Amino acid sequence: MDETFEIFLACAPGLETALTAEAKAAGFGPLRPAAGGVAFDGGWPEVWRANLCLRGAARVLARIGGFPAVHLAQLDKRARKFPWGAVLRADQPFKVEAVSRKSKIYHAGAAKQRVETAITETLGAPLGDDGVRLLVRIEDNLVTFSVDTSGAPLHRRGHKEAVGKAPMRETLAALFLRDCGYRGEEPVLDPMCGSGTFVLEAAEIAAGLAPGRTRAFDFERLASFDPEEWAALKAAQAPRETAMRFHGFDRDAGAVRSATANAERAGVSELTSFTCQPVSALEPPKGPPGLVMVNPPYGARIGKPGPLHALHRSLGEVLMQRFRGWRVGIVTSEPGLARETGLPFLPPGPPVAHGALKIRLYRTDPL
Repeated sequence: MDETFEIFLACAPGLETALTAEAKAAGFGPLRPAAGGVAFDGGWPEVWRANLCLRGAARVLARIGGFPAVHLAQLDKRARKFPWGAVLRADQPFKVEAVSRKSKIYHAGAAKQRVETAITETLGAPLGDDGVRLLVRIEDNLVTFSVDTSGAPLHRRGHKEAVGKAPMRETLAALFLRDCGYRGEEPVLDPMCGSGTFVLEAAEIAAGLAPGRTRAFDFERLASFDPEEWAALKAAQAPRETAMRFHGFDRDAGAVRSATANAERAGVSELTSFTCQPVSALEPPKGPPGLVMVNPPYGARIGKPGPLHALHRSLGEVLMQRFRGWRVGIVTSEPGLARETGLPFLPPGPPVAHGALKIRLYRTDPL
């Protein structure tokens, strides 16, 4: 295969624009936004850097090649000639997932079996449920092979073990922070912090800590992997000093303990503080204004909508009265609960897929 190929950064539908902006700021490109992510051309070092450094990407897929095929025999013959050894390793297991749309090869299961057999018989690599994931897409009679270079989803940073009820995924949190204008140069406060996701992401951004610094990736199991070059890339991600501090509050003492433990594992305990208190006790910390970022409970997530209206009214009143000069970002699936705060929201962001829900970001200018 060529040294340069298409790299696809996947994200939750609705966050393509935010991820494109992050990838551009990180020096990737030229970028081609698409449904569910953004694509660009690059090589394996760009794959490694994207996995290591991008906070909003859910996965990094390497589109390693393909060919036209109109029947299974042709797929079988051409799959056996594909240079699998340039990407996959004979000593590492793999697994295949296949989809077919608008193609003469309409049976995705049969296509999957043909590709599996071609690889096992020509390369000798074993099949395994824990193997590197090879994605086969057949569309308009064109077969495309992609390798999931991430392995575990990228929101699993590798240092957050304790989670609360209905946690916000780290990748979504990072892009919502970006959409609120946060770049690591102001304090961030979460009055309903749960396991601390917004606070931890904000602190890591300010400290220049790469999101993938403590985890493993499936690209380390590929034939193209260079351990020395990877080590040098990680070593170049030097953290930076910051005077900013980041604050989380929650009325649940267990959530506060979890968030504190997560901050310790992430190496940002000195930049963060977590306190057990209700929204009514919230006061701005000393120093300049910044961003209040919150993922409050909403009906389909925790409890029923009815009792939550009073909580949102209280949140809005506290912020309007005590947080002048601060911006606010609220993530919710319930427009009515956002309105209940009485905050002067700008037009809401696009709907974002979050499990079975569609959530939106509601943000303000400085209060």
